[in-house]
Amino acid sequence: MEPKHVKRRQRGLAVLIACLVLIIGGLGYIGFRLLGGGSTLDYEGQGNGVVQMVEVPEGSSMSQLAPTLAEKNVVKTPEAFTSAANSNPRASQIKPGFYRLQEEMSAKSAVEALLDESNQVDMLDVQGGATLQDVNLVGGDVRFGIYSQITEVSCKEGGCVSAEDLEKVAATVDPAELGAPEWALDAVRARGDDPKRLEGLIAPGQYVIDPNMDAQQILTDLVSRSTKRYNDTDIVARAEAIGLKPYELLTAASLVERESPAGEFSKVARVILNRLDEPMRLELDSTVNYGLEDVELATTDEDRGRETPWNTYAKDGLPDTPIASPSEDAITAMENPAEGNWLFFVTVDSEGTTVFTDNYDEHLANVDEAVRSGILDSQREGAGNGDGGEAPAPEEAPAEGQ
Repeated sequence: MEPKHVKRRQRGLAVLIACLVLIIGGLGYIGFRLLGGGSTLDYEGQGNGVVQMVEVPEGSSMSQLAPTLAEKNVVKTPEAFTSAANSNPRASQIKPGFYRLQEEMSAKSAVEALLDESNQVDMLDVQGGATLQDVNLVGGDVRFGIYSQITEVSCKEGGCVSAEDLEKVAATVDPAELGAPEWALDAVRARGDDPKRLEGLIAPGQYVIDPNMDAQQILTDLVSRSTKRYNDTDIVARAEAIGLKPYELLTAASLVERESPAGEFSKVARVILNRLDEPMRLELDSTVNYGLEDVELATTDEDRGRETPWNTYAKDGLPDTPIASPSEDAITAMENPAEGNWLFFVTVDSEGTTVFTDNYDEHLANVDEAVRSGILDSQREGAGNGDGGEAPAPEEAPAEGQ
């Protein structure tokens, strides 16, 4: 008769062997269904021609994406996609965004399609200094605004939200409903039905535009995400540290963005703060141009005399709203301006050389130099040389602040 402990070992060994058989069998069965007999858990081929729009959210994993692909019938099962992603060493390189995929793709094909940038929907790229509406430049060129950029991106995917629809929403829907920050609501509402009243509230950056959204949904998405971005940087405390309200900080930073030649953000920020402290009018030509139907570097006496909510030649303090989307660099420059007593600056040549001074007579001599170099030549019919300007967009000349 065998000892009891020997029988217990034999029974334990039998149980272990049975478990191993079940595990190996299960793995073999799954492998057979995925690879050998793939018709059960996976489709075959490149898809059936029916396009589905699929979003890859930022920070998502392939296992998190798998159920969505299965729900949209892009792949047959989440397990098939997860297995194919794990088998592809490049799967971790899939970028966030929207992709055009087809229904009934093999899991392997779906992974490869997500790695193909030609399948990715174009993103909205908002640059620092961008404006909501188009800017017509004297001479016929156009600097396209954010509304037009949204239209271009959405139309490529068949949604085609028009700039006019976006402007109508911006002008008529309460800014709180669009996701504007609490600290901007009063100032935005004070602009009435101006479609530019959301200026500065769409932060620079790259955004995915869902082509299935309408104009209000798109603006709500962009403004809400920008509000979170601004608030996540603790903009209220940052503004308070330099004696401004958060909306004023955005506004001042937008002036830095539009007025500053490359590398001069902190100096222009110092001029703005010095003038506000004096106090003296900012007299920045970018604020004149913001209220004009067409713009150029040189502004006229007549234009500088126009009373608008933005023209800092004709009003004290900051403009009523930002005049562009300020970049983080411009906001940081307002927080950390260069040290100096400057009150004036002017770009004096086509190379972007900018001269700063606290002496008005010196500034006038610098303006004369800019005039002689042709920087301040006006292209307006019947106009003489102006004595102002704004900072260069890629198609514009450099700036002057006076």
